[in-house]
Amino acid sequence: MLQVWGRRSSFNVQKVMWLIGELDLPHQHIPAGGAFGLKDTPEFLAMNPHGRVPVIRDSDGTVVWESHSILRYLAARYGGPEFWSDDPARRSQIDRWMDWSQTTLQPEFLTGVFWGFYRTPEAQRDVKAIERNVALCAQYFQLLNQVLSEQDFLAGQHLTLADIPAGTHLYRYFNLDIPRPDIPHVEAWYRRLQMSPAYRQHVMIPFDDLFGRLDY
Repeated sequence: MLQVWGRRSSFNVQKVMWLIGELDLPHQHIPAGGAFGLKDTPEFLAMNPHGRVPVIRDSDGTVVWESHSILRYLAARYGGPEFWSDDPARRSQIDRWMDWSQTTLQPEFLTGVFWGFYRTPEAQRDVKAIERNVALCAQYFQLLNQVLSEQDFLAGQHLTLADIPAGTHLYRYFNLDIPRPDIPHVEAWYRRLQMSPAYRQHVMIPFDDLFGRLDY
């Protein structure tokens, strides 16, 4: 059986668990990281020398770490062409959105806004940095809004890996007390994602207990 190490409140673990749910893969979840520990044990470091989650071990013993590498592996092995196309041009379209989300959207939102604003105690917040990152995120979501004005999902008319890294942001983005632009097509995309039981189970996890907490 597929094994997954990580804590359910971890943004990167949520991406992986969402895809596992979409693919309906039997799996064993092993809590790791934060209060659960395990990441500094010899057994864990033998799987991932960086000591970070998520990590998966497939039934044949294959170990994969780094969330986007895990997504690509699972989609290629279990997802079929609807998630991970055999056509290089089509696959590159999906890859572009995955890389953009990881290198552009995630640092500004997850680190700059979610950590900088929500998880940082008020007295320690860098208000100017938060305002700058909120404004950048508004630009990014307006870009997504433009793309989604012409199609239902980021890579076309059905869910692919392109949607998972960016789509995992939406539950937190729409539930933070921050200014947001008028983005009706992103909101409609969010409603479509919420129709998935896997999205509701693995991404829409309340995060109230993280407010003002810099630890895990």
